[in-house]
Amino acid sequence: MTQQLIVGLIVAAAAFYAVWRWMPAGWRRSAAHKLAAGTQRAGLVDPERAEQLAASLAKTSGCGSCDSCGSCGPKTPGPKPESEKAGHGPLPTRSR
Repeated sequence: MTQQLIVGLIVAAAAFYAVWRWMPAGWRRSAAHKLAAGTQRAGLVDPERAEQLAASLAKTSGCGSCDSCGSCGPKTPGPKPESEKAGHGPLPTRSR
């Protein structure tokens, strides 16, 4: 019986994580603020920690959905190398 309860809790946690991960960003931000406000009202955290909790929960995971981590490289392309400038690139090939 205990083993089934533990497995059930693990499955429920995984389902909650999947729903949280794939929910639209607006819904996630709203839910994060409501959850943080609820923990503050319950006396579990102070107002400063509640704001940190809301900001942490509202973030998306994975690459490509945010611009705060800086791991995707610069937004504007840098200068082209000498070999890519006009007249210096590889010669075009023609097939017959």
